[in-house]
Amino acid sequence: MKNKILWAITAVLGLMLAMQQLQASQGVDVKTAQSMVSQGALLLDVREPQEYAAVHAVNAQLMPLGQVGARLHDLAAYKDKPVAVICRSGRRSAQAVAILQEAGFTQVVNVQGGTSAWVEAGLEVVAQR
Repeated sequence: MKNKILWAITAVLGLMLAMQQLQASQGVDVKTAQSMVSQGALLLDVREPQEYAAVHAVNAQLMPLGQVGARLHDLAAYKDKPVAVICRSGRRSAQAVAILQEAGFTQVVNVQGGTSAWVEAGLEVVAQR
C-alpha cells in the first residue's frame, strides 16, 4: 500500500513539474509581453551583459540566467506580480521561468521568440549605435 501511495505522489509531482515546464515554454508573444509591461509587469532579460548592451527592450531589467537562482531576493517584490522573462530566442527565458516558478513566483511567463521577435515586431528597443 505504501508503495502505491509513494508511486502516486511521485507521478503527481512529475506531472506538476511537466506542466510548469510546458507553461514556461509556451509563454506569451511579444505584443502581449509589451502590454503586460505597460501595465506594470517586470520585463526580466536573462541574456548576458554584452547581449543586453547591444540591444534590449525598453524597460527590460538585466539578470543573466546564471544569476537568477542566487538573486531571487532582488525579485521578491514581484513574487505575486506579473513577470515576463525574455532572452534572445526564448530558451534561456524558459529555464528562468522554471526557476522562478519553483521559487514560488505565481505570475511569470516566457516571452516567445525573445528579443529577436521583439525587434522583428518593431517594438521599442535600446540599441548600441
